[in-house]
Amino acid sequence: MSTPFTLRRDSFGKLVFTGEDGVDIQGVIPVRAFPIQAPTRGISLVRDGGKEVAWIDDLASAPEQVRELVTEELEGREFIPEIQHIASVSSFATPCTWTVKTDRGETSFVLKVDEDIRRVGEASLLIADNHGINFLVRDMFKIDKHSRKILDRFL
Repeated sequence: MSTPFTLRRDSFGKLVFTGEDGVDIQGVIPVRAFPIQAPTRGISLVRDGGKEVAWIDDLASAPEQVRELVTEELEGREFIPEIQHIASVSSFATPCTWTVKTDRGETSFVLKVDEDIRRVGEASLLIADNHGINFLVRDMFKIDKHSRKILDRFL
């Protein structure tokens, strides 16, 4: 599938959008419309001031160069570790310290209040730590039994 635009990086590492008209727009930023439910669908390319210059329905069907540049840019700006296992919690009352294994390694964080665990859709959870970092549980029904038992105590 071809797109009516191209993307490249300038000498400063910023994305440059070139439309069908041949005009370059410096410093475009990809923004996910549905970052949790559909992270590869609905990507908006925006310029200064948030004005949209292009829309990508499905990143998987975009040309390889566009897909790679958009993915690199999104990964460089987004930091939402995905919890794969909850090893332990210091207490079932908040504040408490959670020790978890994520897709980015093992870590511990402090959960200040129960309300820092938010449902996103039917099965996903966002857990905010005391520093404002969000951790994702993509599907609370598919996580291991031990982790599920801990989550159930907080939900």
